Amino acid sequence: MTDTLSAKPLALVTGASRGIGAATAVALAAAGHHVIITGRKDKDLEVTDDAISAAGGTATIAPFDLTDSEAIDRLASALANRWGRLDVLVLNAAQLGTLAPLPHIEPKEWDRVIATNLTANWRLLRALDPLLRQAGAARVIALTSSVGSTPRAYWGAYAASKAALENLVATYGLEVGGISAVRTHVINPGATRTAMRARAYPGEDPTTVQPPEDVAAMVLAAVNA
Repeated sequence: MTDTLSAKPLALVTGASRGIGAATAVALAAAGHHVIITGRKDKDLEVTDDAISAAGGTATIAPFDLTDSEAIDRLASALANRWGRLDVLVLNAAQLGTLAPLPHIEPKEWDRVIATNLTANWRLLRALDPLLRQAGAARVIALTSSVGSTPRAYWGAYAASKAALENLVATYGLEVGGISAVRTHVINPGATRTAMRARAYPGEDPTTVQPPEDVAAMVLAAVNA
């Protein structure tokens, strides 16, 4: 079993307990990857793990809070010791925060949104960069939103974090593109049937927007690009 897992390309998906992250993890596993699935709660990750197993794939559960920088470093160390490389990194986890005028956002909430949506992703890139460079043709894929490039009233914290994430990943891509086989992609999936979408648009009929599996297909296309 150990040799079989070592032979598979290795992917890490953040926010893999539900929605786009879960669908992406299942799709990557079905495509032959061993997937490290991260999220805050064991029980939610176990649901994703069960779906992966039911489809014949393999996964490793890594429950932790992305704002815990020491946990990110420990994860990177564990991956280095076990696999020595990382083929795919999907930066999916995010917090919406409260949709409100900027002066009304509580500082603690602003800090939490930026810590999860931006700083944690920088920490992941920082910690996992050596492993991405060890892969034959690693891919870093970040999920963004239209508000990252088109400002929208009351979406300030989330929009600012996504705009910064897009720049962060693009900058990393420029830095490593000429000296390694690492390539970066930023995907704006559009309206998708997720819990975050339901919070942002409580009156919307969820059947009128695409399912997470459609976004997972976009991620797979970027992995294979």
